[in-house]
Amino acid sequence: MQRRMGNQPTRQATRPRMVLVPGARLALRDHVRHQLRTAILSGNFAPGERLNERALAEELEVSTTPLKEALRQLEAEGLIEVLPRRGLVVRYDAGFAEEMILARAALESAIAALAARRADDGAIERLGETVATMAEATEKADIAHLIRLNECFHGEIHRAAQSVHLARLVAQQQFYDDTARRVIHRDHNDSRAALEEHSGICAAIVARDADRASALMGAHVQRSGRLYLSAVFGKERS
Repeated sequence: MQRRMGNQPTRQATRPRMVLVPGARLALRDHVRHQLRTAILSGNFAPGERLNERALAEELEVSTTPLKEALRQLEAEGLIEVLPRRGLVVRYDAGFAEEMILARAALESAIAALAARRADDGAIERLGETVATMAEATEKADIAHLIRLNECFHGEIHRAAQSVHLARLVAQQQFYDDTARRVIHRDHNDSRAALEEHSGICAAIVARDADRASALMGAHVQRSGRLYLSAVFGKERS
């Protein structure tokens, strides 16, 4: 990776190497996009860092064709941009992340309200079982299991809401990956706080209280987002 000189942004001399995951049912450009997007959202590239296409292609062991396609997708998403005389640079920073967090909080809140109105008995049962399993994993401080269960919890709410359009929109606001989640869950107090929030959201959905489910979900996503900002950018936004 070409590094910057002078007063340009700097990042540690080394960062986690990106590796394409074999076997996943994705086109090559989508594999490349996923790895680059994850690296950017994890803070492995500094805001304003210039991206060297040749170095990225060598690192990912791909030709420049799927790389260019992936970079165009990331540019359309706003995570990178083309600047005169500098080429491709990373646009993602703490302010950008904060807006993604607020967008996701709004979408997840709406989905939770829909779940309270639309969930059938089977969905209610599955959601309760997920929260019970989360309680066990929290007591054991099983971070890997908690990460999977967190995805399962939100997925169950999306299914309970019978959401199509909103669920697709919220996927575009995914602002952290497993690396960031491990940092967030490293503190057992934070894991316990997350369990209390999940339990409260579940109870509101079971009670068919759409307003409370929405409010609790919004607060939960924003609290997690503040932890993410602190972990990735070293600062906490209000």
